[in-house]
Amino acid sequence: MGTLKPPIERGLYAITDNRLTPPDRLLQSVEAALAGGAVLVQYRDKLSSTTERLRQASDLASLCQNAGVPLLINDDPELALRVGAQGVHLGQDDWALADARKLLGQDAIIGITCHQHMELAEIAKAGGADYLAFGRFYQSGTKPGAPRADARVLSDARRLGLPVTAIGGITAENAEPLIRAGADLIAVVGGLFGGSPEEIEAKAKQFSQLVALHHPLSTHSN
Repeated sequence: MGTLKPPIERGLYAITDNRLTPPDRLLQSVEAALAGGAVLVQYRDKLSSTTERLRQASDLASLCQNAGVPLLINDDPELALRVGAQGVHLGQDDWALADARKLLGQDAIIGITCHQHMELAEIAKAGGADYLAFGRFYQSGTKPGAPRADARVLSDARRLGLPVTAIGGITAENAEPLIRAGADLIAVVGGLFGGSPEEIEAKAKQFSQLVALHHPLSTHSN
């Protein structure tokens, strides 16, 4: 995608949401998360029009570029390419990893949802994924019907040598067991967004400090 692939840092992975980060609050909400130490941002919007999504993603790409933090687009490699995002996050029913890689190039970050299955993680690694996402670990307002995952999968996934992401109902109060189990990235939606910019920044700092406590070296290394 025209630039060298940025390293994936350990820390808070902030994911936007139509309800919690509506268009009129999207930029200031993400800006607050970045101020609190978010190391990765995902633009996730399943409801807005194509035009609105392009505008929002473009604005976020500029914001994240200025902050030096990678922006990923959920499920839409074509949008990622258009706005110059650093990559995409793909679910199991989205674009094939190989197709996304062909479109975006070797320098794009591509993350894959693996639910609670090591087999999916192994396939993702073999296909060239850059990080592996597992969850949900707790009750989630964003994906209430998603299958429940056990924290042991985070420990098991360490052997694959890729950054491990935990997602699903995570708050500052329940994140620590997942970090202890092996999560490099704590992906948060409802546990981060929805309040004032000051509240978002404070929550982001809590998550960032939790990860730093258990991972003194911030960059993931194989």
